[in-house]
Amino acid sequence: MNAPIQTDTSAEAQMATAIRVLTMDAVQAANSGHPGMPMGMADVAAVLYNRFMNIDPSMPNWQDRDRFVLSAGHGSMLIYSINHMLGYADMDMDQVRNFRQHGYRTAGHPEYGHADGIETTTGPLGQGITTAVGMALAERMHNARFGDDLVDHYTYVIAGDGCLMEGISHEAIDMAGHWGLGRMIVMWDDNQITIDGSTALSTSTDQKARFVASGWHVQSVDGHDREAIAAAIEEARKDSRPSLIACKTVIGKGAPNKEGSHKVHGAPLGAEEIAASRAAMGWTHEPFTLPKEVYAAWGAVAARGKATREGWEARLLASAQAGDFNRSLAAPDADAMAKAIDAYKQKLSADAPKVATRKASEMALEVVNATLPNAIGGSADLTGSNLTITAGMGPVSKDNYGGNYIHYGIREHGMAAAMNGIALHRGFVPYGGTFLVFADYCRPAIRLSALMGLPVTYVMTHDSIGLGEDGPTHQPVEHMASLRAIPNLNVFRTADVVETAEAWEIAATASGTPSLLALSRQNLPCLRTAHTSDNLVAKGAYVLREADGARDVTLIATGSEVEIAMNAADILAEAGIKAAVVSAPCFELFAAQDDAYKATVLGSAPRVGVEAAIEQGWAPLLGENSAFVGMRSFGASAPADELYKHFGITAEAVAAAAKNLIK
Repeated sequence: MNAPIQTDTSAEAQMATAIRVLTMDAVQAANSGHPGMPMGMADVAAVLYNRFMNIDPSMPNWQDRDRFVLSAGHGSMLIYSINHMLGYADMDMDQVRNFRQHGYRTAGHPEYGHADGIETTTGPLGQGITTAVGMALAERMHNARFGDDLVDHYTYVIAGDGCLMEGISHEAIDMAGHWGLGRMIVMWDDNQITIDGSTALSTSTDQKARFVASGWHVQSVDGHDREAIAAAIEEARKDSRPSLIACKTVIGKGAPNKEGSHKVHGAPLGAEEIAASRAAMGWTHEPFTLPKEVYAAWGAVAARGKATREGWEARLLASAQAGDFNRSLAAPDADAMAKAIDAYKQKLSADAPKVATRKASEMALEVVNATLPNAIGGSADLTGSNLTITAGMGPVSKDNYGGNYIHYGIREHGMAAAMNGIALHRGFVPYGGTFLVFADYCRPAIRLSALMGLPVTYVMTHDSIGLGEDGPTHQPVEHMASLRAIPNLNVFRTADVVETAEAWEIAATASGTPSLLALSRQNLPCLRTAHTSDNLVAKGAYVLREADGARDVTLIATGSEVEIAMNAADILAEAGIKAAVVSAPCFELFAAQDDAYKATVLGSAPRVGVEAAIEQGWAPLLGENSAFVGMRSFGASAPADELYKHFGITAEAVAAAAKNLIK
């Protein structure tokens, strides 16, 4: 249980000094980095870890550990210094000595998966605090299912002025306050310094009032008064609201000639200032050398965490819920999902329903959510349009953390970052929806999903000019290309109910890749009327309709335009031209296939690509002797059928493009 900790505080000053010294030495050795924040927040970090944090470096992924998120990720030497002194096996002094060097775990900003004890990738300011909201929410949701004996931990955040200036911070604090996330405690490095100079140059916001207005518990302390810091954290832990502790600090604390200046934010102190700092702090040890007393003090934190973890393991072993708890943390049952989707596909191919792929997604989700008990759905205030809720789902709220559907409000960016936090916490498989055009609002967090390899699913509906009358502000044109450009993101644009079910099978069982489903508003016919147990979408592209004999041309399309390609093939057949139709729902999965398979699908005949989007990104599929039928401008406001004719995305236009290639 997460009770107040009794600990020795006599070594805290030296624990903090060690953070400062390791930081200035590592930044100096790298000749780059940000010493100001770690030196300024060293006292806060020392108190937090020494008196409150429950972590066990010998088992870094222990599920009931406290989470620490360094939202101000530029100050990465804070976490590297701490993790070295705590004794994480992969953070020896050689890693610290080679800060920011290729091949080492100590990257310029903390990178999830590069080293133990790093809970999330941070650096893009505001992402960390919002990801932490997702972690804190997941803790409460997991607690609602398994109780205090198995789930009882805090999420601590260090955030800077920049984190709180970013627009996403408003979404984060609003969500946390609304959900009553009392296990989330943010320590704001209130040093009033940014890269350009004083924060007075760019902001006059009363941050504390902003948090109060969003339902937070707010305190202010001297960030160098360790007893005041400890008292504030203790008060925060007692309050049922999320907490902000405004820590008034001096950036670069300990550097006698540079502290308090923006010049210490993002540059080495220099040999002369480091020598002066050592003298001022009374530190006589050589660079990258720590006395045994420091290691002993930090080691005591690790030993306490190990003892707490062992007590938790005993409770888990004795718990009647142990099986369900462990299953919630395990990878989704891919075999069960495959069987459920296969049976569902068989019915779809027989019934051949004509529905929008957003509706097809809702239908598939009924199967997915029935098979995956820890799925957590949601939408950014577009539930009725994204169709992301299924039978039996109930809303998550501060009065009911046992729900499984999250109403994120009009906060697309916050939703995406919070889903990252839910995935990182583990215990749940999150998905959330909005319109595809608003992927731009989500993009920084989608990029981090991909960078961290998190199996988050983005349900993006209204995927083209096919949405019609809402007009060009809401019609995605460049979005497919921009999303496909993100490494390690599977972007699906499905053509019918069967492809959509297959895409959901892939997304729901993914382990190291996020998925994005681009789905239509308009109804589309079922094209896969002959059942196959194979998941063809998993190939990325496949021959939907082969030519009657040697191909004269290959038509390649995605989503709603596959129907257009099929109709174009009929027109060409009437002219004696043999056309194959390839559906390409996921470029990324197709790129991963072997050359032989790709050659079989694409063939050697001329190719025509068809998509109600820009051509960028199509080159690998089209080759040299090719044409593209799609968008070359923004859309317009009109019924969908009129727009397709106006922009020349028709079966007749595709057939004409094919004929021009084979003259």
